[in-house]
Amino acid sequence: MSSAAEQEAVDAAAMEAVEAGDAVRGGGAAPPVPHVNGRVNGAVIQDRESALRAATRSRPPVWPGSSHPLGARFRTGPDGTAGTNFALWAQGAEAVEVCLFDADGAETRCALSELTHEIWHGFLPGVFPGQRYGFRVHGRWDPWTGARFNPAKLLLDPYARAVDGDFALPPEVYGHVRDWPQQYIADTVRDDRDSAPHVPKGVVVHDDDDWADDVRPKTPWADSVIYELHVRGFTMRHPGIPEELRGTYAGLAHPAAIEHLTRLGVTAVELLPVHQFAHEDHLLRRGLRNYWGYNSIGYFAPHAGYSSSGTAGQQVGEFKRMVKALHAAGIEVILDVVYNHTAEAGELGPTLSLRGTDNRGYYRLQSDQRRYADYTGCGNTLHAGRPQVLRLITDSLRYWVTEMGVDGFRFDLAAALARSMHDVDMLSPFLAVIAQDPVLRRVKLIAEPWDVGSGGYQVGAFPPLWTEWNDRYRDAVRDFWRGALPDVRDLGYRLSGSSDLYAWGGRRPYASVNFVTAHDGFTLRDLVSYERKHNEANGEAGRDGTNDNRSWNCGVEGDPPGGTDARIGALRRRQLRNLLTTLLLSTGVPMLVAGDEFGRTQGGNNNAYCQDNETGWVDWSLLEDPAWRDLFALAARLVALRQAHPVLRRRAFFSGRPQGADGLRDLAWFTPAGAEMTERDWYAPAAALGMYLSGRDIPGRDERGRQVSDDSFLALLHAGDRPVEWVLPGAPWAAGYELVLDTAREDQSAPPRTRHRGGETLTVPARSVLLLRVAL
Repeated sequence: MSSAAEQEAVDAAAMEAVEAGDAVRGGGAAPPVPHVNGRVNGAVIQDRESALRAATRSRPPVWPGSSHPLGARFRTGPDGTAGTNFALWAQGAEAVEVCLFDADGAETRCALSELTHEIWHGFLPGVFPGQRYGFRVHGRWDPWTGARFNPAKLLLDPYARAVDGDFALPPEVYGHVRDWPQQYIADTVRDDRDSAPHVPKGVVVHDDDDWADDVRPKTPWADSVIYELHVRGFTMRHPGIPEELRGTYAGLAHPAAIEHLTRLGVTAVELLPVHQFAHEDHLLRRGLRNYWGYNSIGYFAPHAGYSSSGTAGQQVGEFKRMVKALHAAGIEVILDVVYNHTAEAGELGPTLSLRGTDNRGYYRLQSDQRRYADYTGCGNTLHAGRPQVLRLITDSLRYWVTEMGVDGFRFDLAAALARSMHDVDMLSPFLAVIAQDPVLRRVKLIAEPWDVGSGGYQVGAFPPLWTEWNDRYRDAVRDFWRGALPDVRDLGYRLSGSSDLYAWGGRRPYASVNFVTAHDGFTLRDLVSYERKHNEANGEAGRDGTNDNRSWNCGVEGDPPGGTDARIGALRRRQLRNLLTTLLLSTGVPMLVAGDEFGRTQGGNNNAYCQDNETGWVDWSLLEDPAWRDLFALAARLVALRQAHPVLRRRAFFSGRPQGADGLRDLAWFTPAGAEMTERDWYAPAAALGMYLSGRDIPGRDERGRQVSDDSFLALLHAGDRPVEWVLPGAPWAAGYELVLDTAREDQSAPPRTRHRGGETLTVPARSVLLLRVAL
């Protein structure tokens, strides 16, 4: 049969499926459920005439093309003809159409007749960058066995590099009849209405950017200071960013935004999700939107809502220019990525992309294949143990590194990706593939080392090459400063790099990403102002957000605009200084959250995922307040101190053993009596801890092979509510000390620079940190 005849046969089969609609086949003991042709609550389920018109529209020729690479790639075809190659992996499909849309939304369907290793492909000459498109995939509708093909639903290309339009969720975008009266079987009743008018389209993009002038900072892990921010929230209220650029990639690339980052001294920004994402139905029904973006649907496309230059492919170039601007300032770009689930949710969710492409191939299903295995709390879980899903994830990761310029990734709910069959497995295909990939093993990899499934908490268990969000650090530091630690054993581990968690298999202290706050939870200011979450604006009756805040409001709940009692306000600011100082003096990689360095508040909302407004945005007017300017100055000084002293950013764990003839150890712990802590001291109730960091003979050498040495420091941390008399360790530890930081001081514009002798008794104020440099 000729290729033209083959195409006509495929087109005829597709037309027959559209016109007739195969009956739903039952699986197991479940009865068959017919297609719905008619009305449900007065709604027309299928507009057969428009489907027929779309299917018979004149089509351009479809040449065989190539099965590689996947997605839509503009290139030169046979005889030098320019066009676009389309390729879609759709195992189990019976036919696939690529659908082209003009400026008026008119659709042209072209059948992809070539099938190679479950990949449907074809080359369309004359299709150029800027073309909007989607796929329709024909096949069995049999939810009882997990098959949910529905050609009435236009599907977003999983490899689309740009997306034009936003996701609303009317009934037409569901593969099943969303409003079927009997909800317990609604997901089995196929909805044949055309979803194309209601869903975004992929956009063909021309890869034409040159990275020759880009210089990646390549900051070593031990020298890194991470700053978690939201592209939109960080820039929406910044007075130095032109209004038309606020909330966008271009806004983050603006000199005013970058100037703040460089003044603070951070080495990397960790961007909350920038993959194309969709809003959940329950939010849209309440007049809200997904703000954080942990609801991905396009793993190759920069979220179009953050583009100032357009959504017909311009967002790709704008994102690249942002990365280049940050690199030029010495700042790396780390993406928070959500490969554990998609925006299609559970069986009652919409059909947007993967579900209609191959539901059984992409998602983890239960033994009852109508249902999804949910290790994420979001309704579905991608099956990262399957080759094609692994290919999707790793192709996406490599794309963002090689073609979009990013420097690393933070993996949301990484434990869900590390599951093999059911259990989390540190020899899983996902971790094995990452470890051997020549591109990905060289970038920064951060795991959120848990998911919501059984056995999902895996802090300290990820293999070498990975760093981890260390929530045990967060909990110990919060508990210490609110007076809830029974002793200081756990705090000692957290301050010194969490060797109990990471000193195995060649891992280093920088395997621990230390944080006190993150996007999820209270801001730093709210942590000292609220003991209860105040999430009323989310509309979920307080069910959302954690109740385990480990916060202390300093005696008064809330932070009204006019402030509270002056003593309460002063204590709260001191606690903020304590928390920031503890974080930036700890061994490991510190992570700050945008705005915490100058007192950002969310009004006690500890789950602002749907607050795309002043609650979720950074309030830059706070920097006009001298008190909050002083907090920023302290944060910047602490970052600079850290960068200046290698003893604060060690590349190897402390040994705790004597390092020389004088018997000094590289790390020593002291009680307020000036004595080294004994085993009994570690188990005794205590609210104070002294940490001596020796700068002599630090393990490792510099780039020229020279031994690294530094000043030595003594940090005194006191969380008690009364001052304590502290005897400073004398010989051989130090002849004297210079006080360089005192968090009890309200004015942090200049260091105190007072000197003290070894053996001298120093009054440490209540709830404060003193940092002293050893003067030999």
